[in-house]
Amino acid sequence: MHFKINNNSYNVIIEKKRTNKNTYIRVTKDLDIKVTTSIFTTTHYIEKLLNQNEDKILSMIDSINKKRQNNTGFNYLGKKYDIIYLDTKTPIFKEDKVYIKEDFDIYAWYKKQAKPLFEEHLLNSYQNFTRKIPKPTLRIRKMTTRWGVCNIKTHIITINLELIKRDTKFLDYVIIHELSHLIYPDHSSNFWSLVEENMPDYKKYRKEMRDF
Repeated sequence: MHFKINNNSYNVIIEKKRTNKNTYIRVTKDLDIKVTTSIFTTTHYIEKLLNQNEDKILSMIDSINKKRQNNTGFNYLGKKYDIIYLDTKTPIFKEDKVYIKEDFDIYAWYKKQAKPLFEEHLLNSYQNFTRKIPKPTLRIRKMTTRWGVCNIKTHIITINLELIKRDTKFLDYVIIHELSHLIYPDHSSNFWSLVEENMPDYKKYRKEMRDF
């Protein structure tokens, strides 16, 4: 089954479950429209529902396309560079271009750059935090679903390597978020008040990060 929006045709994946009473529509990262519904739902009803929710589906598609655009090329500290391959040992940055070898290990380079930068920002946020908290230990790894993780027992804060691609204001937000968990392990109103206490503009940064 396919669904057409603005002259573009999208594959529709229908998943029927006995436990489902309602119908849910989402767009996958591959731009497939996935419909999860009851085993009794008819194709005619699904087509009608897709038409009724065309604007919402288009908004989801636009959001995914925006994320794709934000993650193409060579991104570093909030700036996007076009890649040009050149026989060079280290990256050469010139305006909006970066020159690298074809077999250059970008993520190994990212990790090397991230370690001192993330440590510096974590230390600064810890020293200026408005509450007394245990000194955290930093870990860095690439994660697909989280920007950061706080282990409240070991005081280890793990930061997503992907943040090396973004402006450091987003790194600072994630650090403040995870440090706040050392006081409030949940996402209660007290937790968010503490985040705001240490970063008044956090809502703006949190919203902007949805495009990543």
